[in-house]
Amino acid sequence: MWQPESGVGASGVNLLAVGQELTNTPETTTENVVETAHRLADGDLSALLTLLESFVMPVVTALLLMIVAFFAASFIARVASAPVRKRVDETLGRFVAKLVYYSIIIFALLGVLGKFGVSVSSFAAVVAAAGFAIGLAFQGTLSNFAAGVLLLVFRPFKVGDVINAAGITANVYEIDLFSTTFDTPDNRRIIVPNSAISSGTIENVSHHNERRVDISVDVSYSASLDKTRETLTSAAESLRDKLIDGQGRGYQIVLTDLGESAVKWSIRFWASSDDFWGVRERLTAQVKNRLDSHGIGIPFPQLDVHVTQEN
Repeated sequence: MWQPESGVGASGVNLLAVGQELTNTPETTTENVVETAHRLADGDLSALLTLLESFVMPVVTALLLMIVAFFAASFIARVASAPVRKRVDETLGRFVAKLVYYSIIIFALLGVLGKFGVSVSSFAAVVAAAGFAIGLAFQGTLSNFAAGVLLLVFRPFKVGDVINAAGITANVYEIDLFSTTFDTPDNRRIIVPNSAISSGTIENVSHHNERRVDISVDVSYSASLDKTRETLTSAAESLRDKLIDGQGRGYQIVLTDLGESAVKWSIRFWASSDDFWGVRERLTAQVKNRLDSHGIGIPFPQLDVHVTQEN
């Protein structure tokens, strides 16, 4: 008596063989989908099992693989970037995290496509050709990418710094490969292309821990130079608790110029970068109050006109 082979159902159809045939080529897969659908419409329950084994299960498996890859990529990226964030800085740490994350996701996607019979080498060739065409169309985007790489490698500034670049002065929130995100003092979010930053002058305002506060003062020509210097010195001394002493530090009272309508002075006061704006405001107020109390005027711009009458 003839016995069906292993894996053969009551209908005499080898389901495993059908499943292998269905995944050989796209044309075969399409034909077998139609054939399986007709069999299922005719009431053949074995077609339902064929459909589940040949199509539904591979799709579910691929989705599960991508979900696992997502969580694995997030975890590995976080672990790989932690030492960089701790020992180097936050900017490079974020870049490493994104690089690791997207690399794992891409490899997982290529693996899933390979499982469905898509040739990875053919895929790479298509991507290369598409990349060349896209590169010609998006030259500005590529320049932003190149500028982003330079900013991340040479690090003229990092996340948290206050910089002056591309016509704005703001706090750096994030540095990406294509753009840099800023938060302004009045709480606005500004996103600037990296090429606009790297192509101009970058001033890192908060790079040093110490800054010099410069206050310019114009006084009347009628005021005594010695008395003016003494008054400005007392204004600077009133903020000694904020002063940073040392070589090249401290404060200086400098007579800078004899202007058209006033004698020009300058106060140069070294303070902590965190106290810069507070010291500037307090020092300006002290200068104004002490000049007023000593009767030293701050003149308005004026012009003397001499009229000569001819007989």
